[in-house]
Amino acid sequence: MERLQASGPDLNPVYRQRLQTVEVTNVCREILLESRNELFLELRYMDAALSVLKFIPEMGVEAAGTDGTGWYYHPGAVIQMFRTSRIRLNRMFLHSVLHCLFGHPWNRKGRDIRLWNAACDIAAEAMIDDLPVRCVRIPPDPYRRNIYRQLGKELKDAGGTLTAGGIYRKLVLWTQEDGPFSDEEALMRLEREFGMDDHRFWNREVKDQPQEDPRKDWDNIRERMQMELETFSSDASPGKRSLTELVKAENHSRYDYREFLKKFSVLKEEMQVDPDSFDYIYYHYGLQTYGNMPLIEPLETREVRKVEDFVIVIDTSMSCSGETVRQFLSETIGILQESGSFFRKVHIHIIQCDDQIQEDTVITDREEMEQYLRTFEVKGYGGTDFRPAFTYVSELLRRRVFTKLRGLIYFTDGYGIFPVVKPVYETAFVFLKEHYRDVDVPPWAIKLILEPEDLGKRSAGSREDFTNP
Repeated sequence: MERLQASGPDLNPVYRQRLQTVEVTNVCREILLESRNELFLELRYMDAALSVLKFIPEMGVEAAGTDGTGWYYHPGAVIQMFRTSRIRLNRMFLHSVLHCLFGHPWNRKGRDIRLWNAACDIAAEAMIDDLPVRCVRIPPDPYRRNIYRQLGKELKDAGGTLTAGGIYRKLVLWTQEDGPFSDEEALMRLEREFGMDDHRFWNREVKDQPQEDPRKDWDNIRERMQMELETFSSDASPGKRSLTELVKAENHSRYDYREFLKKFSVLKEEMQVDPDSFDYIYYHYGLQTYGNMPLIEPLETREVRKVEDFVIVIDTSMSCSGETVRQFLSETIGILQESGSFFRKVHIHIIQCDDQIQEDTVITDREEMEQYLRTFEVKGYGGTDFRPAFTYVSELLRRRVFTKLRGLIYFTDGYGIFPVVKPVYETAFVFLKEHYRDVDVPPWAIKLILEPEDLGKRSAGSREDFTNP
């Protein structure tokens, strides 16, 4: 590259400074492009992810950071890191890319920011340390290996995969009194060990940016990446298998639970004024001209989509705790209540089933639901077999217990025998991400994965009525 001449007695000092800044920026850009090309050659299945972030110089950042669209770097830090360790520079850029790929900047709501930042850094570094790639390979020291080993043991129910969500839940416990990181110095050491980039850009609101929400782009990239990892990659290295598992789990969890529940609503007339059925001008004119005699009366009914008949099946095998089930029920009913998704008359069956039907409770109003949640106890603790619940619901349909059953939600860990025949109603299997391992549900069923943080946000004592619009 032809260098700009930033010296000479005739140059204005301000102009000289500008030329030096331009030259340093150009040098940094060359360094970063070369670093990205190294990653391209070793991680070809990540080509789309590595291409998204634009290199933007930012003097206010300590080293580098991202908001999902740009990679903001301090020129001096990049040059210094390039001189001392090109591998660390490669790792820092890949570290930021992994944050975006797994949605770390946008999943902080409701969490302790400091612990969430630390959890995301550990998850990104663990993924990089697991990759057999020379351009990012730095053997982890004993401190790191001990953290990975302890987290893998604690998260064994999730297959030992170190996700940011799982790590965050452990850090919350570990920073409590008498925990290994309850001491400020211990927590700071953890942050120094795994922190690579600056997270200050995660605070930026998407609405303040000129481009569209970057999350959609990263979701599309992750879906494409999953296909390439599963279809075109012949390398079965442990690092690539771990990356594949994380990508699949993250892709499955992108479903909005509120939108998901709308699949089970039905269209039906309900007693309420329809404001779209008459013209307010003529209505007001009639009252003015003829007294209490509007020209057009509003319709007293309107068609709305709400839930009428519904089935929730709870897997009561050994893997599902009573508190988790209670939180799931509270969350599901809470969403339906707050969105006005129930008709005045409802017919909800809550079925507990392990390898046989343990209980069937019918809920018809809010008071019954609140009472059920207060006194709920798990019944069963046997093996897991999904077929008895579907057989039982089929018998209820044969006896015409339901008016119009649209859907069934099955809350489970997924380890059971699925029915072979597709039922006549929509079916969804809901998994908790903390205990999730990839399970192939039948092609006729919907698969949804919930974060543990999605549960327990609503109390059973909500005063909202089923009839509220």
